Amino acid sequence: MTPAKIKTFFERLQAERPVPVGELDYINPFTLLVAVVLSAQATDVSVNKATGPLFAVADNPAAMLALGEERIAGYIRTIGLYRTKARNVVALCALLLDKHGGEVPQTMAELVALPGVGRKTANVVLNIAFGQPTIAVDTHIFRVGNRTGLARGKTPDQVEDKLNKVVPRSFRQHAHHWLILHGRYVCKARKPDCFACSVADLCAYKPKTTPDQAAPV
Repeated sequence: MTPAKIKTFFERLQAERPVPVGELDYINPFTLLVAVVLSAQATDVSVNKATGPLFAVADNPAAMLALGEERIAGYIRTIGLYRTKARNVVALCALLLDKHGGEVPQTMAELVALPGVGRKTANVVLNIAFGQPTIAVDTHIFRVGNRTGLARGKTPDQVEDKLNKVVPRSFRQHAHHWLILHGRYVCKARKPDCFACSVADLCAYKPKTTPDQAAPV
């Protein structure tokens, strides 16, 4: 995709969602971090159902650590891999208190050193909580990047690297939200809604789907 097409691509996504927002519920940087850790291999809807009651009683590392692994597991038992995630939440809370004064760090290196936190999680936190122009490559962005030709790569890290090179700086802050939401609601995994896509004419995917080929909701 040429630089001119990429600029048009993001102009159209911006026109659809001028100020995009993530779909995970959170209160502060800490609860956002926990929510993103819990969202691995789970839907945002399922995470929000579990974290509402959890964050009502524990919205900081000390309170979360005081709950303990078993009680945290009880709150998040409807989420996949909940026992491993509960263990990671306890461990990251302990580390936040021990090494960061109970505050969420604002660098990639410090974030990925926390239990259960990879580059994707770190990028989401840096972008949403701290306003850094990072791009978190989840399954939706990986698919959109490869399918459209915007940023092809065999791994999420490769797609992230390419996006950081090709996305115009003026769109960098919201790029990952636009791409995630586009992948979630239009450029779907099983069958994209090309007929309803604002960037279909810029996209390398063929053949384009028609309304009668739309995947059932």
